[in-house]
Amino acid sequence: MTSTLLEARQIHCERDDRPLFSGLDFRVGSGELWRIAGPNGVGKTTLLRILAGLNPAFEGELLWQGEPVHRVRTQYQANLLFLGHNAGVSSSLTAYENLAGWQAMRTPAVPEQVMVALADAGLSGYEDLPAAQLSAGQQRRVALARLYLSSAPLWILDEAFTAVDREAVAQLEALLANRVRAGGAVILTTHHRLALEGVQVLTLGEGYDAV
Repeated sequence: MTSTLLEARQIHCERDDRPLFSGLDFRVGSGELWRIAGPNGVGKTTLLRILAGLNPAFEGELLWQGEPVHRVRTQYQANLLFLGHNAGVSSSLTAYENLAGWQAMRTPAVPEQVMVALADAGLSGYEDLPAAQLSAGQQRRVALARLYLSSAPLWILDEAFTAVDREAVAQLEALLANRVRAGGAVILTTHHRLALEGVQVLTLGEGYDAV
């Protein structure tokens, strides 16, 4: 049985005194994958940042497992993984150091787990290279390797398929399918046509449609 993890109630946000979206209501349950759709400029990234707790400039209410997020913020952040549009990788650190440092901010770093995650992300042989020497696609793989280390119930991903090749696309789709199958929830934006079943779509624009 699906249980509601995240609920948005009457979310309203403006940019330069122009409403991006208003009266936005939706629920994300365990085992669900949601794609936020719409043309450029309608606020897809803004909405993801609101959901991730990174943009307080909105009206309305967010609830995590029935509790207002502002009351359980620490618990909410502990159950959330957010990957932004940028890779968020330090160019002066190696692929291994980037991933191990990220893991250490959440749990004690386990070198074996970090190495396996990098291998799963297609970075075997690149672990000790500074990120500055990696291609844009490889840097994106370093960021995506975080998904292999995360058991967070909620993933929020902004254009996760950007700058990755066909092999990485297939790996990421399989990873998302496994996460949802295990009862996790995923909210994402992407211009990639997802080859996954059961994707729910929230379209932003002139009025929004939940499909």
